[in-house]
Amino acid sequence: MSEPKSGPDSVERRVRCPACQQWCVYSPRNPYRPFCSAICKGLDLGAWASESFRLPEDTPTDGEFGDPKLH
Repeated sequence: MSEPKSGPDSVERRVRCPACQQWCVYSPRNPYRPFCSAICKGLDLGAWASESFRLPEDTPTDGEFGDPKLH
């Protein structure tokens, strides 16, 4: 009879899929990690390819917040 596993491998880490927010396993067992499926991984790749993910154009400058090195 084998002993129960203990340590970091005994509990699988679960994270939310960045695309659909469903809980999924984050381990080598999930080839799409951190996504839950090939569909969500493809949707995310498509959004990057179409440049849907962008930084806002009106980002604040250091002058508005002050230089942290001076404080």
